[in-house]
Amino acid sequence: MTARPLRRVLVANRGEIAVRIIHACRALGIETVLAASEADRDSLPARMADRALCIGPAASQASYLRIDALLAAALGTECDALHPGYGFLAESRALAQACADEGIVFVGPTPDQIHDMGNKLAARALARAANVPLLPGSEEVTDAAQAATIAGTIGYPVLLKAAAGGGGRGMKVVERAEDIARAFAAASHEARNAFGDDTLYLERYIRNARHVEVQVLGDAHGNLVHVGERDCSLQRRHQKVVEESPAPNLPVATRDGIRAAAVALARAIEYRNAGTVEFIVDGDTGEFFFLEMNTRIQVEHPVSEAVSGIDLVQEQLRVAAGERLRYRQRGVVLRGHAIECRINAEVPTENFRPSPGRITTWRPPEGPNIRLDTHCHEGYVVPIHYDSMLAKLIVYGIDRDEAILRMRRALAQFTIEGIDTTLPFLRHAIPHPDFVSGRVNTALVGRMIDEMNGAVPAHAG
Repeated sequence: MTARPLRRVLVANRGEIAVRIIHACRALGIETVLAASEADRDSLPARMADRALCIGPAASQASYLRIDALLAAALGTECDALHPGYGFLAESRALAQACADEGIVFVGPTPDQIHDMGNKLAARALARAANVPLLPGSEEVTDAAQAATIAGTIGYPVLLKAAAGGGGRGMKVVERAEDIARAFAAASHEARNAFGDDTLYLERYIRNARHVEVQVLGDAHGNLVHVGERDCSLQRRHQKVVEESPAPNLPVATRDGIRAAAVALARAIEYRNAGTVEFIVDGDTGEFFFLEMNTRIQVEHPVSEAVSGIDLVQEQLRVAAGERLRYRQRGVVLRGHAIECRINAEVPTENFRPSPGRITTWRPPEGPNIRLDTHCHEGYVVPIHYDSMLAKLIVYGIDRDEAILRMRRALAQFTIEGIDTTLPFLRHAIPHPDFVSGRVNTALVGRMIDEMNGAVPAHAG
């Protein structure tokens, strides 16, 4: 592949990731055109980009999810590349293929790589071929009776999952044989509505589970590295809340094994650009298993940047332009510890319901080793049309203890008024004894919420 410097990039996204992409493009001397909905025409990224173009009404289906509108914007403004960010169409094979058909560089992996990793059953097959550990599970399950037979072999509890799924949709935990028919019907219905595909499969369910993922970066010349792992176990309804790198309390052999498995899978599919291979770690046995691969930049990428010093979005743009990776594995040096908190416009005491509206006060924390990725400011009106994330607060320390202390101070200093936010919950979560000690799993946030709301005694085991 011959390198071809990018001249102008269409930013096909909104919010903080649009700001992040524009910053990366500026650093590389690349012009930007923002594709914005009517609701985002006066947003911060619209003001920052060299040019902004309205691609449709506020509703995502009429703007950010329209491939024809994005392509028309890119072609009409003579962009030679398109960066999809995350969410929306970031993992759309159709968008990547449409870009290729029009001679537009898609800043991401190939259409086939997006497709292969997007289908969970296909991804499991590729992981198996690469000798990456898999949870005991099944191929496609066609009906409840077959699911019951397989579950009996695996042993309860089991997890019914949508092959085309993500974000927890089409996913049901089944504790007992008598519940599997009802769970199968519910998961099928949810998967069909969410993805237009009701294909399901089964996996063993791990109660004491940690979510650990590995950042990988590859180019079109066969070079591939990992940029360490992130622990994303603090989740609410399968949505990550707090992320950190490196993963705490992970035995060296497990950490090395997870990193090697991620690289093996990415290398097996000749992966190019930024991607993340996700694993479940059994907190009781220490075993790890492949979960899925996300073929895009992740929301939580800043913690990997903080410990590696690598600007992952700039590397995405360089690789998309055909350049070789500037790093070999021995050149990726990971130092210190980084933590990221997602700050959302939600009401923690009311089951985290969205809280759109005007921000009347916006005073972010300041100080060394504090980073804030955001599109918000005083006077900004948080729209009702999109996800509720306002900002990502990232801190860095020489070790985890220093990072936790810095995050506690930063959260205490952060003032947002006019709308409700998740700051009160985060101020409860970061000093929590289980988080401080690194005793994390995917059930911890639920327990923290119950404690904060008085449903269970504080810090109950």
